[in-house]
Amino acid sequence: METMIDVRQLLKRFGVFVYVGNKKADLHLMEDEINALFDNGLITREDYMSARLIIKKEKKDLE
Repeated sequence: METMIDVRQLLKRFGVFVYVGNKKADLHLMEDEINALFDNGLITREDYMSARLIIKKEKKDLE
């Protein structure tokens, strides 16, 4: 997993589509969804860490 597109595809596999219309809010909601998927054992630690890192970088780029 290398891009936000990959993160969106991961979420899409579980029927999660995120679009609030505000990029910062979208990232926050994606982060919450990734956390929930990991906490429930639905994604691997590797996917979890990669997605979190990508989202964190996107958040930093918005600042």
